[in-house]
Amino acid sequence: MIAIIKYNGGNVSSVQNALNRLKADSVITDDPEQIIKADKVIFPGVGEASSTMKLLKEKGLDVLIPSLKQPVLGICLGMQLMCGDNEEGGIRGMGIFNVNVKRFPPTDLVPHMGWNTVSDQESSLFSGIEKNNDVYFVHSFYCELSDFTTSVCDYILPFSSSLQKDNFYAVQFHPEKSGGIGSQILTNFIKL
Repeated sequence: MIAIIKYNGGNVSSVQNALNRLKADSVITDDPEQIIKADKVIFPGVGEASSTMKLLKEKGLDVLIPSLKQPVLGICLGMQLMCGDNEEGGIRGMGIFNVNVKRFPPTDLVPHMGWNTVSDQESSLFSGIEKNNDVYFVHSFYCELSDFTTSVCDYILPFSSSLQKDNFYAVQFHPEKSGGIGSQILTNFIKL
């Protein structure tokens, strides 16, 4: 069973629909006991950082998520909240990844919305996927490059399109909206 963390994020149902297409059992929940017992956990995200962290803290999920031992996948805002200092709302994330989240320089190109290429893929999430494929992004903030970076996207500047540390995986793009490539990434996560 895969637990999809519920916190009023915008893409929770689309993540579950993507898992349903892959015949993976999942539940949308904010119940700590269900999350702890799950085989895998997905922390999706569409929303604003400070209000989301407030909701996570109210449920104790800001402490629970970093303590999980099973594979955990953060998506978009989920990835950013797994990091450290965040310029969106001036908050501190959960600190799983010692990476700062920055706002893109203000231009007509922000938000970064649409298909873009990821390169330098070095994670098992990209197993069976050719190098330099396009995935779907929607974001105005980015995670800096770091030792945890497992793929890179170059949009205005190079940034981490995915991160990994121990059992924690994270992607800035939306695999649930990235066609066959996204389905393969979710399948690879399911198989971890």
